[in-house]
Amino acid sequence: MKLLPNHRAHDARHLIQRWRMLAREAGCRVKKLCMADELPVIMIESSAAREGQPAAYLSAGVHGDEPGAAWGLLTWAEKHARDLRRGSFLIAPCLNPVGLMLNTRVDHRGIDINRRFHDADDVICGPWQRWITGKAMRFGLCLHEDYDAQGIYLYELNHARQTAGHSIMERCSRVIAPDPRRNIDGQRANRGVIRRRTLPTHLPGMPEAVELHVRGCPLTLTFETPSEFDLDARVRAQVKFIEATMEVLA
Repeated sequence: MKLLPNHRAHDARHLIQRWRMLAREAGCRVKKLCMADELPVIMIESSAAREGQPAAYLSAGVHGDEPGAAWGLLTWAEKHARDLRRGSFLIAPCLNPVGLMLNTRVDHRGIDINRRFHDADDVICGPWQRWITGKAMRFGLCLHEDYDAQGIYLYELNHARQTAGHSIMERCSRVIAPDPRRNIDGQRANRGVIRRRTLPTHLPGMPEAVELHVRGCPLTLTFETPSEFDLDARVRAQVKFIEATMEVLA
């Protein structure tokens, strides 16, 4: 049985409705960040996060043509509702709901918001900045998909010397194998892990993971599943990635 029927993959309204139901069940607060046309951009805050405990930050749906990430995050959350009630979490379920609905990388304005997280005047990233400011984070997970990927891979930004990504990737490899390429998107890769020693300076704007890191998040992992693979496998890989990260960083 498939986790997600293909005809539901871009149903942003259904995704948002399920998150609202889950938040009630898990005792989390739903905060409306802004409106994107007629769709709300919502955030989920657990009770412990609202009390100031350092949180795990999880985000998906920045690019609307990457549905495996958004549905993987929801599938993980529904499976681990008890953890949401007990732990400290800040969750951005779908930062680009119109893009998801239209199956496009860009948002309702035709903008790639993953190059706008530095912009306090942006209609989505500005409210996101105001929401995230002052919140303590243990780590951040930014979930994505890649059309060119030949397997799963991740980007790691880490204040610590030891790389966390390899242990996490080993736990995910039974669902989808790591991308075998040694160079991914112009970056040196080792068994699907790209460890960035310096922040990228060649980009036209700031991605979410980099902005989080600049704002003091000690570890950010950007996880990519191959968007040409089976949707159900991609959703399961996203779920396994979150579970593996929670295990490794516990």
